[in-house]
Amino acid sequence: MNNNWVELLQDGDTGIETIRAHFEGHAYDPHWHDSYLVGFTEQGVQQFHCRGARRSSTPGQVFLLEPGDIHDGHAPTAEGFTYRMLYLDPHWLERELCGLFEQAPEHAQLSFAQVLAEDPQLAGATASAFAMLHGRDIRIARQAALDLLLERLTRHLTWRTRMPACDPRLPRAAQRARDYLHAHLEQDLGMDQLAQIAGVDRYRLTRAFKAAYGLPPHAYLIQLRLTRARRLLARGETPALVAATLGFADQSHLGRWFRRAYALTPADYRTRCTNRPDR
Repeated sequence: MNNNWVELLQDGDTGIETIRAHFEGHAYDPHWHDSYLVGFTEQGVQQFHCRGARRSSTPGQVFLLEPGDIHDGHAPTAEGFTYRMLYLDPHWLERELCGLFEQAPEHAQLSFAQVLAEDPQLAGATASAFAMLHGRDIRIARQAALDLLLERLTRHLTWRTRMPACDPRLPRAAQRARDYLHAHLEQDLGMDQLAQIAGVDRYRLTRAFKAAYGLPPHAYLIQLRLTRARRLLARGETPALVAATLGFADQSHLGRWFRRAYALTPADYRTRCTNRPDR
C-alpha cells in the first residue's frame, strides 16, 4: 500500500512554493531545481545523496540546497519520513538580501556553505515561514516571517564565483555539449550529434560530461526540460502543450519523468500552483 503524499502551494506575492510531503521507501530520482531550497525533516530520517556524499536529515536539522544541487530522496526506515520545504526564487532572494550584502562581489552568486545545518534559530524561522505561507496567513504576517527567515539565513550564505559561459577548468568538450543542450533543449538530440558538436567521440563525451556536471548528457537534458516544465506549468500552461513545447514524446512521457523527479503529476502541480484544473 502506497502511503506517500504531497501537499504543494505557491505564494502569489513572492512565487515561493511550499511543500509538505511524506514518503516511504524510494521518494524521488536524482534531480535538481532552479530555486534555493530551505526545509527540514519533520519526522523520520530522510536520506539523500548530494555534493558527492550520502546524507541523513533528521528532525532539528535544516537542509539547504542551492540551484543545480543534484539530490535524490529515500526513507531508510519503515516509518518513512515527512518534511517541509520552501522553494525560494533566486531573483527574489538576491533582491531581498541586497540590503544585507551591499558589498557583494562582482560575478558572484549566493551559495549555501553546507547542506545540513544544526541551527535551532534557523529551524524555528523556517518552520514559522512555512506555516505562514502554507497556511495563507495575512500578508503582513507572511512578510514578517520571511524577513526573520532571511535574517537567520545570512549566517549560512556565502558568495561564490558565478560560472562563466566558458570555464577553462572544465573539459571543453563537456562545456560545448552543455551549452548546446541549453540552447536546443526542445530538440530530439542524439549522442552522435552531440559528440560531433563537442568534437570528441560519444564515449569520451559521456565520461567527461558526467565528471563535470554529475549526470550523463541524456539525464541532464531531461532535467533541463523538467525545470522548464515546472515554470511553464506554474504559469498555467497545460501539460499537453508543455510536453509538445519541450520535446517530450507526449503528455504521458512528460508525466512519467515528472513523477519520478517530483512525486506529482504535471496536472496536479499546475493545479496547485494556479488553482486551475487541467483541461
